Amino acid sequence: MFLGNYTHVTEFVIVGFPGLHPSYFQLMAWFFCFIYVTTIAGNLILVVLFILERSLQKPMYIIMLSLALSDIGFSTAALPKAMARFWWNDGGISFYMCLFQKQMIHYFGTLNSLIMMTMAMDRYLAICHPLRYAKLMNNRTMLILTALSWVSAMIAPGISTVQSAQLTFCGPNQIIQCYCDTTSLNRLSCVDASFESTVSFIVAMFVLLVPFTFIIFSYVVIVVVVFMMANAQSRWKTFSTCSSQLFIISLYYIPRCGVYISSLIKITISQDFVISLTLLYSLLPPFLNPFIYCLRTKEIRMSLVKWACRRHSNTHPKPSIPTIA
Repeated sequence: MFLGNYTHVTEFVIVGFPGLHPSYFQLMAWFFCFIYVTTIAGNLILVVLFILERSLQKPMYIIMLSLALSDIGFSTAALPKAMARFWWNDGGISFYMCLFQKQMIHYFGTLNSLIMMTMAMDRYLAICHPLRYAKLMNNRTMLILTALSWVSAMIAPGISTVQSAQLTFCGPNQIIQCYCDTTSLNRLSCVDASFESTVSFIVAMFVLLVPFTFIIFSYVVIVVVVFMMANAQSRWKTFSTCSSQLFIISLYYIPRCGVYISSLIKITISQDFVISLTLLYSLLPPFLNPFIYCLRTKEIRMSLVKWACRRHSNTHPKPSIPTIA
């Protein structure tokens, strides 16, 4: 059977922060609501601009579109249930919905990692091989890479989801996290889940470290090439573009590595702090991406201004001047 033969738990309960006083629940709900609405609105603007502006239909912006869609998916999978937990004290989630949420959380997390690796590849080719960039990285190539990322990102989370579905849950059902994830579910199993946890850890490290290693290599080479540029203005422009991307990459990977390493070497850390770190690398990059990747890009800012001007002119058309016969 897909569900463990001796599983009696049909519903889990999302606890959120175990040390948070109930008087702060409403504040936490409003915080999650602000993050969710801003993330969805900012990334949807990018999606609309990409559809409407043909000038943005280039390889670099295809990556940004893919990242925006992934960020919308992750936030929608994670935040509505967290808001319900703190707003209405509704933390209940069915067994299969918990598995589905876990799958989506890890799927979009894996997808973001692959997208950032593709983005690093794009920047590497654009800066280190500018004369060959147009031939090596065209729209067709980028669409193929993007499609491969969206499909292959399902494999690693699928392995852990199948394993979790086959575990036995017979008593404890409180998930000490703001959403369902592999670690939280494995801890609630009535049987020894050390093998499943080890497999999940190895898969997570592979998904995390392979793209991260490629990203670090790409940006080291980019920095070397930039330092060799004779034009100081070109160096500053390139560094400005790469620094914003490195900030998001650091925000995504460094806290995540800290959480995984602490669990590996058995460092005692409060659960509230671990949950805070998890939310930091999970929710903040999707929230900041539209501002850092998009609004700092001149071409996107220009497209946004043109789109706003067109909307204004359509809403407030100029009055026609009557002609005198």
